[in-house]
Amino acid sequence: MKFHKITPDIIEKVTKIIGYNYVLTNKSQIENYSHDETEKLVFFPEVVLLPKTPKEISEILKLCNKELIPVTPRGFGTGLSGGALPVCKGFLLSMERFDKIINIDKKNLQATVEPGVITETFQKKVIKQGLFYPPDPASKQDCSIGGNIAENSGGPKAVKYGVTKDYVLNLEIVLPTGEIVWTGANTLKNSTGYNITQLMIGSEGTLGIITKIVFRLIPFPKHSLIMLVPFYSAQESCKAVSKVFRAGITPSAMEFMERDAIIETIKNIKDINISIKDDIQSHLLIEVDGDNLKTLKKQRDKIYEVMQNFNCDKILFADSEKEKENLMYLRANVGKAVKSYSTYKEEDTVVPRAHLPALLKGIKKTGKKYGFKSICYGHAGDGNLHVNIIKEGMSDYDWDNKLKYGIKEIFELCKKLGGTISGEHGIGYTQKQYINIVFPEKLIEIQKNIKKLFDPNNILNPKKIFP
Repeated sequence: MKFHKITPDIIEKVTKIIGYNYVLTNKSQIENYSHDETEKLVFFPEVVLLPKTPKEISEILKLCNKELIPVTPRGFGTGLSGGALPVCKGFLLSMERFDKIINIDKKNLQATVEPGVITETFQKKVIKQGLFYPPDPASKQDCSIGGNIAENSGGPKAVKYGVTKDYVLNLEIVLPTGEIVWTGANTLKNSTGYNITQLMIGSEGTLGIITKIVFRLIPFPKHSLIMLVPFYSAQESCKAVSKVFRAGITPSAMEFMERDAIIETIKNIKDINISIKDDIQSHLLIEVDGDNLKTLKKQRDKIYEVMQNFNCDKILFADSEKEKENLMYLRANVGKAVKSYSTYKEEDTVVPRAHLPALLKGIKKTGKKYGFKSICYGHAGDGNLHVNIIKEGMSDYDWDNKLKYGIKEIFELCKKLGGTISGEHGIGYTQKQYINIVFPEKLIEIQKNIKKLFDPNNILNPKKIFP
């Protein structure tokens, strides 16, 4: 499909739909929309649109279908796989004005929210009502609810509470052809036809534009206990993860941080004073939560017993709320700290948790083979390891031409270990060249046909997911 350029006549039509102030055409206005948090990729859209209602989006998509103009939906640009980059130019459709928490239904433990609400803002709002929305990506202070749904975001709490998909009951969406529909029902059970709601989650803005979300909520846990466990071997810390679960404990967070990850983060945070011994190679940050403090202390003691079977140093217990906040803040800022260290590529590997030691070993072996350094951290409790590949001394030629073969080998190892190539960052633009590692051609064909059924003219977020 050959797309058309945006003409002055088309700009005049969209201006009538959403108003002059919400059609951005100057380069200085649209520069911030030309990138996200993915490496150093930059793609300028021709025009940025800031609609406010589903009806406005509907009219825009009908026009773009008729005129064959590509449309890239965007939240707040915190993505890590290029999913919101306007690689085909055209319109970039920002959802930032969809910023209302419409309703919190305490009786049914539900909330109706627009996609432009910041994740942490929503979490804090429901906590005030004694309720809990657990998905907590590291970028929760900056990312949008809609972006979380597009990528099926997780975060540290996913190990106990699940990811975004586990809390979405119903979605209002605008289809690429302009129809406004609800995908399901506001019920906990629904066995009525195909599950279009779940199909939309993780579809990375390629099948429709989400305009309202109905979430299920749970009661907010009253207490939490946190411990930081230093290990003399990164492999040992990975081995310890599975042992905790086999001991009958499901932590509310179990985070892995390699030595360089935690050191770089401490450098960037003034208020945290943690000394790292020279021979410590990694840490596990472990949290348990619930309503019964006595039970939680027993769980913490059990985890302590498990850790004594491994080569770890003195365990740090966070006793005060401030200490707990500092440790969680430390983990939340690892990604930013590592990214400031050097030019990087971040891979989002995931395997069954018992295979984490084999995955980490394979990553380091591949790094030696191709000459790159990696700094690893992530959600060890659910087997989700973020691999930051650091350019450092690697030549520009090797970085641009050879590194992709090393990444391919890491992904092939994930597949071999029963895992996959993305746990929560999506495929987007940067990872689509690797998707055939995990999917046979027939499944890729089926997914392409689903895309074509929703979006016959391929105008919505084109050139994403599929090679």
